[in-house]
Amino acid sequence: MARKQVPVALTIAGSDSGGGAGIEADLKTFAVFGVHGTAAITSVTAQNTRGVYGVYDLSPDAVARQIEVVVEDLGVDAAKTGMLSNKDIIEAVAKVLRKYDFPLVVDPVLVAKSGDPLLREDAVVTLTELLLPRALVVTPNRMEAEKLAGIRINGLSDAEKAAELISKKYGVEAVVVKGGHLTGSESIDVLYYRGRTALYRSPRIAEGCYHGTGCSFSAAITANLAKGYPLEEAIYRAKKFITEAIRYGLRIGSGHCPVNPVAWLELDAEKHRVLSDLETALWIVLENEDVFYDHVAEVGSNIAMSLPAQYVRSINDVAAIDGRIRRSMRGLAAGSIVWGASSHMAGLIIAAQRFDPRIRAAMNLRFSEDLVEALRRAGLSVVYVDREKEPAEVASVEGRSLPWSLEQAVSFNNGRVPDVIYDRGSKGREAMVRILGPSASYIVNLVLHALTNYFP
Repeated sequence: MARKQVPVALTIAGSDSGGGAGIEADLKTFAVFGVHGTAAITSVTAQNTRGVYGVYDLSPDAVARQIEVVVEDLGVDAAKTGMLSNKDIIEAVAKVLRKYDFPLVVDPVLVAKSGDPLLREDAVVTLTELLLPRALVVTPNRMEAEKLAGIRINGLSDAEKAAELISKKYGVEAVVVKGGHLTGSESIDVLYYRGRTALYRSPRIAEGCYHGTGCSFSAAITANLAKGYPLEEAIYRAKKFITEAIRYGLRIGSGHCPVNPVAWLELDAEKHRVLSDLETALWIVLENEDVFYDHVAEVGSNIAMSLPAQYVRSINDVAAIDGRIRRSMRGLAAGSIVWGASSHMAGLIIAAQRFDPRIRAAMNLRFSEDLVEALRRAGLSVVYVDREKEPAEVASVEGRSLPWSLEQAVSFNNGRVPDVIYDRGSKGREAMVRILGPSASYIVNLVLHALTNYFP
């Protein structure tokens, strides 16, 4: 039978009112992989990044009926379970799933990231007896694997042993013991499948966000199974996905910050947008070189643009013109647009984002009083910084000068990042005007407007 154009995945799990885990995380993950997500809600939790403050279970009949109507109308290519909450719900889910043969991923959710219990003790036996044998793959973390296997897990060899024990003890075809709670420089997931073991490695991200990791990881496996990938490939893709979701987690709330499933899509999309926007900005400058020519700095001018602030980790997340824009006898010349091409402009943008994450781009031009006045008349906020007052300990460190200038400008502008920061230079440093904004093309169009309409 031909595969559907849009695969359908089903999550049977609880709702996280904080949006970081459960149904909410699963549906985001399904969407990221291009799979239509459906849901059977088992329980509604009053939950945020700090903890779980209430659990309100639905009736087993309501849960089962949600599954049935979805399968009957939409068809399901793969499904997963998450928080099932109590014995009666597990029994109802296991019973209805016996009618269908789609691949099932079981995430044996026992506790929340905060340590709060999400599966009652009397339900664990029911889970292992009725649901695990129906699963294609089960994805316990270390604590869950210890409970299911009945052994302590202190390292990789223990995780390998536990995966095999769980598979044989409960009749599960595949077991992934996740390595997030183990120690070491790598996070190593252990797969036991069809009598052999495979390892999936990724760097351990010490400063990442982990709330919703298990939900999102199992949902990613489910989505890829729904798309027809073999299990081992589905796990490989899920591992890459969750690593990015952890690395670029969402710094929200005051407790355990959630993973960011959208990073898997948004990073590539934003990289394309940045390069495209810089190409547009550079084209505008070169097409209007008669307007811009005299304002290009002696050392060259540059235009830089970063990824969204939450994805910026270093200067390599900021693209600029390699070799800058320079004046020649024939007009303006420019290099290629490259990530990490300008440490100075990148440093300025990154410093600005600490005060205003909407700032993503910057451009520098040769200083003149007339240019500053034109930008001011165009409605931009303009702040002067005296580079002669730059401390020696700042001037002596490569890449520190522009962040210092930015900090000074913000303090002079009542804590806000101004649109324009200019200086009259200092010993060995050319006087410069720097314009900041949300995108490269936005800045260039502002400057073109100012020069066209207000420059004498």
